[in-house]
Amino acid sequence: MFKRIVPVVQQTRGMATLKEIQLRLKSIQNIAKITKSMKMIASTKVNKAQRTMENARVYGKASTALLEHTETANVELTKPVYVTVSSDRGLCGGIHSSLAKVTKKQLIEHPESTTAVLGLKARSKLQYDFSKQIAVSFDGVCKYTPSWYEAALVADTILTEKLTKEGSVIVYNSFKSVVAFETTLFPVPQFKTILDARKLFVNLAKLSAYELDEEVLADYHEFMFANSVYWALAEGYASEISARRSAMENATKNADEMIKKLTLVYNRSRQAVITNDLCDIITGASALE
Repeated sequence: MFKRIVPVVQQTRGMATLKEIQLRLKSIQNIAKITKSMKMIASTKVNKAQRTMENARVYGKASTALLEHTETANVELTKPVYVTVSSDRGLCGGIHSSLAKVTKKQLIEHPESTTAVLGLKARSKLQYDFSKQIAVSFDGVCKYTPSWYEAALVADTILTEKLTKEGSVIVYNSFKSVVAFETTLFPVPQFKTILDARKLFVNLAKLSAYELDEEVLADYHEFMFANSVYWALAEGYASEISARRSAMENATKNADEMIKKLTLVYNRSRQAVITNDLCDIITGASALE
């Protein structure tokens, strides 16, 4: 019996390497296009985000002036609710990681406290170790430019659930510059804390300048809390857009560097394959003579 011999076709090593390099180069070029587009989109949103933040900062400081004037802004809260202001989108550096890190530290120091998380990114970092302390969470926050209506709904939900029995602490990223932000804690005590300040002789003269009717102060406290949430949302959104712009710019630079290196490797490998093919042709032609 005759055995059928199947010829084995071996691929040229250089050609396979060239194909792999070409596929990888094309993939990185596509990534560079995406990161460049995201950088351009973030750049167009930075100015609008900063204008929104500046307006919210003015109203936020005005509404919280009562706390500073009555010296109740730095009241120590033992069991507050930490309102962590995050978002649902990533690709913006360590914005969400810093929020989760600060919130975890506060929850460890105050184990009886709870947290209200705004955004999926911070919630995903907190739910594994502190799921029992997450009282409420919000999705779809800051999908677009923050609005007062959005902040009012969040504040109303937190107040309706009666989570702020001893006050709240808002954890947000404070905008410093286009390339810098700082995770900040902003305490908002209950209106009863301000009423109890009347017992202190030091604050009596300062509090007498305000109408301290309990119903009026309760309404003002709700407005102040909602305004503080809006302020934090605007600050965090501006920090996030700026961080995303910087992250996409760095990613684009890294992709361009990889494209240059891979292009050089591809050209050298291609030249080596051509040289080997020419050597084989010349050797074969010499052998036929």
